[in-house]
Amino acid sequence: MFRGVSLNGNKVVIHHSDRGSQYTSNSFKLLYEMHSVKLSMSEGSCYDNAAMESFFHTLKTELAHLNKYSTRREAKRAIFEYIEGFYNRERLHSTLGYVSPEVFEENYYKQRLCS
Repeated sequence: MFRGVSLNGNKVVIHHSDRGSQYTSNSFKLLYEMHSVKLSMSEGSCYDNAAMESFFHTLKTELAHLNKYSTRREAKRAIFEYIEGFYNRERLHSTLGYVSPEVFEENYYKQRLCS
C-alpha cells in the first residue's frame, strides 16, 4: 500500500507492506531510494510495521476473503469503499481509544488548536 504524506513541507510517498523481510533487501532499498520512496519498516524491523500488518489482516478478514470479484476494477472499488466509507469513518479501533480514525483525527486537531 502506498500513501502520500507531507513531511516537513515536502511530499513523500511511503510504501507500507505486510509482506515482511523481502522488502528489506539491499536491491529493493536501492530501487526505492532511487525513486525517493520511503519504506514503512525503518531499519528493517517488522515491529515498525505492526499497524499496517493489523490493517491488512482486518481488510482481508472483513472484506477480501468474504467476497469474490469478477474484475480488478470491482475489487478496487470494494476496497476503496471499505476503507473510505467504513474503516476510516465508522469502524472503532482499539488502539485509538475505540473511536474511528476520522474522529481520532478530528479530536487531535481540536486539541492542537486549543493548546
